[in-house]
Amino acid sequence: METPNAPDSRDEEHAVIAHFRLASHGFGDVDQRERIYEAEQAMEAATETAGVGEVDGNEFGGGEAVVYAYGPDADALFKVLEPTLRSLPFRPAHVLLRRGDSETRVDL
Repeated sequence: METPNAPDSRDEEHAVIAHFRLASHGFGDVDQRERIYEAEQAMEAATETAGVGEVDGNEFGGGEAVVYAYGPDADALFKVLEPTLRSLPFRPAHVLLRRGDSETRVDL
């Protein structure tokens, strides 16, 4: 009987998923969306320079903005994204660091 190989955790894609509460229950106001878009552009440049992954977009709705980023190491990715994420004024806010099957929440 052959034992299956354990998956190599280095092959798993990790994620950093940031959640920000907006002022209204819908999509937030124009200024809020613009701040998220600007932050997203800054984070895209930072992840590219650091070579830690990529920012993969956002979602608006239900009074919340969510920004998604992916890479091979959630901790390294968050370290690069954290200054920009913390600079956004929208609260409450938190980040989910997904590492394969495990997840850690970090309040901003």
